Amino acid sequence: MSIGNILHSLANFHHMRQRILLLSLLVHAAPTLLARDMVVPEQGVAQFFATLPKDVTRVLFSAAAVYRCDSDIVLPPRQLLIVEGQGAKLILGPNSNGFTTRVADQKAAMRVTGNRYVIRDFASIEGGRKAVDLQASLGSSISNCRMQNQSEAAIDLRFCLMCRVEQVLVTHPQRQGIVVRQGDWPGATGSNSQSNHTVLDQCRVYCTKTTTAAFTVLNCNGVRISNSISEGGPADYDLYLSALAGSDTARRANNSVVKQFTLDNFHVEHQVRKASVHVNMPPQSSVTLRNVYWNGKIEAPVVEYVSGQLNLEDIGWFNKDFRIHTRNTAPRINVQRCHSALRIEADKATPDRAGVLYLVDALSGGETLKLMYVNVEKPAR
Repeated sequence: MSIGNILHSLANFHHMRQRILLLSLLVHAAPTLLARDMVVPEQGVAQFFATLPKDVTRVLFSAAAVYRCDSDIVLPPRQLLIVEGQGAKLILGPNSNGFTTRVADQKAAMRVTGNRYVIRDFASIEGGRKAVDLQASLGSSISNCRMQNQSEAAIDLRFCLMCRVEQVLVTHPQRQGIVVRQGDWPGATGSNSQSNHTVLDQCRVYCTKTTTAAFTVLNCNGVRISNSISEGGPADYDLYLSALAGSDTARRANNSVVKQFTLDNFHVEHQVRKASVHVNMPPQSSVTLRNVYWNGKIEAPVVEYVSGQLNLEDIGWFNKDFRIHTRNTAPRINVQRCHSALRIEADKATPDRAGVLYLVDALSGGETLKLMYVNVEKPAR
């Protein structure tokens, strides 16, 4: 082969390599070309989200800015929309529901449950009725945010399946801190629009004197709260757990599709007005309270039990003056590996008391506490 032919072949090879490299770059850049980011302007936040182009999958707030919004910030439908706070402060008007989604009825809810949102890294979201009000979503997450002074709830999740809330600080909620519940729109019931298997991890609610409940879970199956704290001013409840279909709170829970709930590594450091933990779950529902630490002397009952299979596990410290109230004359309670002060002694029982267990305002009208379904195993000495 002549030198000219060799040089020509090398030139063709070089051009081919350039084409391959260019094609490779285009393939790898395709997601970037098809999806883009946008920066949220300091003015007109609600209008920005209302007109967000469909190819935008991530929006970024500016860490240097203080944003104000008097109305709802309605999140557009997306298979995934990421809202990056980047350390920004967002101040909401008194009637704002914060970041929210709109659902007309249960048929509409079923159509949009595929939407997923990631809301993260806000230095603070202040004021408003709610900071986050998600409805009908699957797999959304809220993380690394501080919510302050919301009038109804800091976070309200309705029909949010497998949602994750983590590293969230709630300060001075006027009523409720974090709420996980079923839908409340036309056609929704306690069994067709639940926030099943939602997880709350490393969340703290710092209550104020008007707080009704730091954490609320209603008509949802498989919810887990772990590594979390309730403290601050006195609240009605630290955890209000119920699976009652209907509005009559004087009845035992009757939602047949709610089967389990877990509270693990929970710290309480304040007074409560009614009870620290309220449990009203269906008879065949397993409720586990594990590694709960009530710091200090709690004047109200630490547990207010109505119904469900209640498992108290690995409670390493228990003040001798703590009380568990039951409104059920035949409570289903298992106590395992807990402090020896958590005594439920059948041989010393009176008609309305057995150790720390008290029969108070029985729903059935009975006056005698029955202990055949109460078990205490492996108490710490």
